[in-house]
Amino acid sequence: MPHTQYPAETLEKIKLLQEKFKASGQDLSSYLEGLLYADYLTYWDYINLDTLLSLQQPKTSFKDEKIFIIYHQITELYFKLIIWEMEQIAEQEDIKAAFFKERLERVIMYFDHLISSFTVMWKGMEKDQFLKFRMSLLPSSGFQSAQFRVIEILSTPVQNLVHLEERMDFSGQESVQELFDNLYWQFGATELATGEKTLTLKNFEKKYGKELKELIVNYKDNNLWGKYRQCKDVDQELTDLMKSMDLKANVFWPLAHYKSAVRYLQRNPEDIAATGGTNWQKYLPPRFQKVVFYPELWTEEEKDNWGKGWVVKEIFGQEEI
Repeated sequence: MPHTQYPAETLEKIKLLQEKFKASGQDLSSYLEGLLYADYLTYWDYINLDTLLSLQQPKTSFKDEKIFIIYHQITELYFKLIIWEMEQIAEQEDIKAAFFKERLERVIMYFDHLISSFTVMWKGMEKDQFLKFRMSLLPSSGFQSAQFRVIEILSTPVQNLVHLEERMDFSGQESVQELFDNLYWQFGATELATGEKTLTLKNFEKKYGKELKELIVNYKDNNLWGKYRQCKDVDQELTDLMKSMDLKANVFWPLAHYKSAVRYLQRNPEDIAATGGTNWQKYLPPRFQKVVFYPELWTEEEKDNWGKGWVVKEIFGQEEI
């Protein structure tokens, strides 16, 4: 068939492809021949649907355990999306506010989905089923989500993640090991009776400790706060987005967990061996931990009341007095 019978647009694309493959030392005709034998791509193959749907493997016969598994898997996928956006911000060298805001808006959108979807956890399962199948999963816990720890490290200077009672004594110049040993969530995985590290925490540190310490070093200057300070055209909109992300990650997300924990685990830790044995009543409420990614952006009064109003309204059904 003469070339003149091909549309000009098609011929131009072939020319561009030829230049692309030539530049990389490849032969275009070989790739075109490969297309003749390739199968058409399907939706289920592209997203590995069969594999995805096979990843729910309950440990008990309780029907609601599958809900529990699927929801946590969805959560981890959203975390992966959040990290992907944060990495793009961190890698941007001469960062501009427009780029920063666009990626931060995506992060906030993902957190909004996570927060609103948590009703699945406290409305989507029967309490009796949960209390029974949860005991078969010990010592595993959502506390062991390494991706959320990555999000925290990519968000802020690590000294802002130090346990509240020790935070004022840390400048960020301490050794990585010292900082790591004093992170706030270390104190949330201690046994209520002895104060010793739970098996939940020991297993987590064994698997992810080295990786998280490396991240602390690698993102010391390129976390979101570092990039915010490097940005030369910061405006009020970007500042408001930083504050919004701070609230989503450190108030509304942990309190969504707390609301679920209150429903299922009750208010007396002695009644049940809590989530993986962790001290969830002291670990989840933001007003106890007061983890704030960007303390410089908040007033002292706002930091003093961090998360308090939401707890009063959402957990106890009362307006703050």
